[in-house]
Amino acid sequence: MLKQDMYILEWPFLLCISFGFLLHSLVVGQIPLGSKVSVVDNNFWVSSNGDFALGFFNTSDQPNQYSVGIRFNSDSIPVSKREVVWVVGADVTVTNKSYFQLNQYGELVLFDSFKGQNVWTSQTSMLAVVSADLRDDGNLILLNRKKDVVWQSFNTPSDTLLPGQTLSVLQILRAASSNSMSSYFSLYVNASGQLQLRWESHVTYWTSGSPISSNITASLTSSGALQVRDQRLKPVWSAFGEDHGDIVQYRFLRLDVDGNLRLYSWAEASQAWKSVWQAVENQCNVFATCGEGGICVLTAAGSSDCKCPFKVTTDSNSKCVVPYREDCKSISNMVRHNHTNLYGLYPKGYSVIQSSLHQCESLCLNDPYCTVATFANNGTAQCWLEKTRYVTGYSDPSLSSVSFVKTCSDPWAVNPNLMVTSPAQSSPIRSYEFCIPCLIGVASGTLVVFILIQLGVVFCIYRRTSSRKKAALAYTHNSRGLIVLSFSEIKDLTENFKHQMGPEMFKGVLSNNRPVAIKCLKANIEERKFRTVVSKLGSIHHKNLVKLEGYCCEVSHRFLVYEYAKNGSVEKYVEDSKSSKMLAWRKRADICLSVARAVCYLHTGCREFVSHGNLKCENILLDENFEAKVTEFGLWRVNAEASGCGSSAERDVMEFGNMVLRLISGCRDVRDLCEWAYKEWMEGRAQNVVDKAIDSGINLQELERALRISFWCLQSNERMRPSMGEVVKVLEGTLTVDPPPPPFSCQRPLEIEEVVDVEICFQGIFVSKSKALSLYKPNLLRMVRWERPYRGWYKLNTDRSAVGNPGVAGGGGVLRDDAGVWFKGFARQIGHTTSFLAELWALRDGLIMCSDLHINALEIDLDAKVITDLMNNSGSSNASNSFIVANCRLLIS
Repeated sequence: MLKQDMYILEWPFLLCISFGFLLHSLVVGQIPLGSKVSVVDNNFWVSSNGDFALGFFNTSDQPNQYSVGIRFNSDSIPVSKREVVWVVGADVTVTNKSYFQLNQYGELVLFDSFKGQNVWTSQTSMLAVVSADLRDDGNLILLNRKKDVVWQSFNTPSDTLLPGQTLSVLQILRAASSNSMSSYFSLYVNASGQLQLRWESHVTYWTSGSPISSNITASLTSSGALQVRDQRLKPVWSAFGEDHGDIVQYRFLRLDVDGNLRLYSWAEASQAWKSVWQAVENQCNVFATCGEGGICVLTAAGSSDCKCPFKVTTDSNSKCVVPYREDCKSISNMVRHNHTNLYGLYPKGYSVIQSSLHQCESLCLNDPYCTVATFANNGTAQCWLEKTRYVTGYSDPSLSSVSFVKTCSDPWAVNPNLMVTSPAQSSPIRSYEFCIPCLIGVASGTLVVFILIQLGVVFCIYRRTSSRKKAALAYTHNSRGLIVLSFSEIKDLTENFKHQMGPEMFKGVLSNNRPVAIKCLKANIEERKFRTVVSKLGSIHHKNLVKLEGYCCEVSHRFLVYEYAKNGSVEKYVEDSKSSKMLAWRKRADICLSVARAVCYLHTGCREFVSHGNLKCENILLDENFEAKVTEFGLWRVNAEASGCGSSAERDVMEFGNMVLRLISGCRDVRDLCEWAYKEWMEGRAQNVVDKAIDSGINLQELERALRISFWCLQSNERMRPSMGEVVKVLEGTLTVDPPPPPFSCQRPLEIEEVVDVEICFQGIFVSKSKALSLYKPNLLRMVRWERPYRGWYKLNTDRSAVGNPGVAGGGGVLRDDAGVWFKGFARQIGHTTSFLAELWALRDGLIMCSDLHINALEIDLDAKVITDLMNNSGSSNASNSFIVANCRLLIS
């Protein structure tokens, strides 16, 4: 069950490389606008040397699911061995009649005929693209009129590097899994200039060399060397294939499905791809290489083999997990595994103590939550106690460690689906002198009736058990690992929705007595689209994300089945004054960081960007160890399919800021809380923001970081909000954060004398001012280069002009949108005054007009001298005129 093919032929064969590239070829040097490849036409784009081709391919398990990718196309390589080296959008799939096109706007688009929309774009419509080209090195590029490369596939790798392709700090190689969805394994370039192989985002199981510098890149050379180079392109670390320097026509580096990084060369003699180097020599040292519950064992031939020593059932759909449950009511035993090291996958609930071998075994045996214990046996006397059933490990004669696995002698605690057989019924027969035949008849009749009742009871139990098993088995075929349940089964699991946990959320219990949370969705979404969204959400795994276990999709019923979090949502602890005392400062800070990591993983760690869409304390759950887990992520996809609404990273960032303030303060009204908290922080009373239930243990540095980053997250200007990656670094203390401007996204509508986010443009520079009048004195915050404002910004042009009589000045202005379209104009006669003051009058009137219109993002076009005089409070000494200057400075500030 756990056996994995860990070589190059695994997932490419699962993709069934059926490009059909022998027909309808389109061999081009330059690909003009309007060109496209489609499933129906079975055509493709080919590099000028014929070595690479781009087109559609389909998966074997779902024949009507296609992806677009680049693969080898040389005639010297058999069709079945032409490996895929790049996939559009990583794991994006479409149906038949879909196409991939370079449209008239210079944008590569993947159109799904079933959804009737583009599911992936290169986002290059504003870069003046005139053509595309699939180069001889396998790089798909887009060119502008000057023949400059404005986009290339080499900058968005999937799981493969080709010779000449580089991997920088901002790029990731992510291994595919056997079902073509993104896996847990990835290759990074860390901040210290090292290559790292990771499982999820927190376990590093291989690192290249020593820390070097931050500005480095990794690349594969045509001679067969993987190199890490500094900013001067000088190699600072290298790994060489066994055929390094040999004349080999084709090579590539791939992060395989088993988590190992390998370099492959094409062997002409054997007509096969040959692994000439791999990062982890002992495959058993790859973290979780055997998945949940498997132990990696090296065979006599030196290859790895995955075994499942914990399996206690013949059910082919059961997971290989530790055969112990904390509700075991009979005697527990410890099974010893010599030369074996076991470790937990998730949740990370282990502890390390100093003990003897016997004490280590006893400690786990007597702890109802402990499932596995590993004793180092190397002189350190370290005992590792795991509190999760999801474990993995490796075994080798050279290992000195000894592991113990807890088992339960109660078969129902191990396997609740086991049938119970009644003991044989016996009835002693006594000899009587009267009517023995009658007695025998009565006894026989009673026995028959009893047997019939027993059979009826057994039949009912069998039907219920088999239906649940069928539901679990049906999941494997339909949903890539998710349990598919019928509506009647949902009712059974929830006891007819008896135990409600929250709005449209109910507690249920699976057939193996494992509790789950079941969410009822009211969105009216077409079945196939619902299954597609759920399939993508089900492939997302992170220790701080609530796992999606399954779903129900029947007629008008839509349910999602999540793993159960024992301690409920953070909201109930924040609301209740007594419960809030359980969340000390340390725990609240950890919750903020855990949520930030989870959302960051959704944004950047998945193959496809996933937005949470509804981040709040109610959707932050706490497990039995009070570890935070984010739930209901990506449900906006379901609602979007039904209503056309969407979500974004910027919205998640803003909602995270709201959540942090809510969690730290314990206050409920975030709208009022935001302004109050910012004022307290600015006036040096940050501790006043903290929940009064926290009476000690507050880390002032952590509080300062948390408040600053939350205010940045709440900026009304989306461009000023940080990314979730930056949020994580700030909360970890590895990135400093500047004092933020007022977070107007949570404040009341502007009063007439308040204008925010004013951009004053002159001489190619603009000065950004974001100060509220009630809190701040005028002050320049930052100065950056001018760039075209985003849609939704307005530009105020103030122009002096004579309005009639000589010596009488007039002032006026025009408000335009960011596309230059006239929006509103104004003018007034202001009497005898200087040109400087006339422009200030126009500025004042324009600002008040914009305030009346509640315009929050404004660009002002003034002369440089006017700005200088304004900021220096210069101008006429006349009291009236000085008031105009001061009034304009006040409005801008």
